[in-house]
Amino acid sequence: MTTAVAPLTVQDAETLVTAAHRAAEDAGVTVSVTVLDAGGHLLTFRRDDRAVLISGETSTRKAYTALQLNAPTADLVDAVQPGGLFHTLPTALDRPLLFIAGGVPVHRGGRLIGAIGVGGGTPGQDHGFASSAVRALA
Repeated sequence: MTTAVAPLTVQDAETLVTAAHRAAEDAGVTVSVTVLDAGGHLLTFRRDDRAVLISGETSTRKAYTALQLNAPTADLVDAVQPGGLFHTLPTALDRPLLFIAGGVPVHRGGRLIGAIGVGGGTPGQDHGFASSAVRALA
């Protein structure tokens, strides 16, 4: 018998966005945050008015990459360098993959239920904000 795993809800997504924004504000960084469900559907998005416009697209692409590969994008940076494992990996999505730290998959009960992407800070900051948000959801 398989136990059902609760999906990522809009309330969960709002918790993730709020936690990521709080961590970024504490660090004095302005970010955009995107949360997707397991099917790649947008659950919530927030861009601070002071954030660079492209940070919104960046956060969305980071979330898609983390979701599609079920791995933090920070762990994939070396794999996409020329000669790397994923250098020529095609995407099944209508968007190209973006392998910059800041995308983190969200799991519940050991199963992938969504992803969060953060854009606007340095790659290390974005990864930290996204990871902090996932920990806050647990």
